[in-house]
Amino acid sequence: MRSAFLLMIFLALPRPLLAEGLVPITDRARFLSLIEGRELRRVGVRLTVLADGRITGRALGRPVSGGWQWQGQYFCRDMQWGDTPVGYNCQTVRLRGDVLRFTSDRGRGDFADLKLR
Repeated sequence: MRSAFLLMIFLALPRPLLAEGLVPITDRARFLSLIEGRELRRVGVRLTVLADGRITGRALGRPVSGGWQWQGQYFCRDMQWGDTPVGYNCQTVRLRGDVLRFTSDRGRGDFADLKLR
């Protein structure tokens, strides 16, 4: 439980993007066009979100795995970090340049900015 909490804190730390200029991504097709063949990165984190609904990668030296689906206007994911469940959450996705901002709790929670590579 503590490890999942630390991961969530880590993902929420640096907040380099201002809210201005963020373009909402509200459908699966647009989201897929952005992520296909690319990685999502930030310091210590490298994730791949695949069109088949899988999430793979590493964060802070531990494997990340899980699944995702698009529901309405939200990216909904259920992930595991090493042996620790991160849990299910639906998030808004917004784009600015080559950075995607994922905001938890349907846009009302913490956010993480991940660079598209």
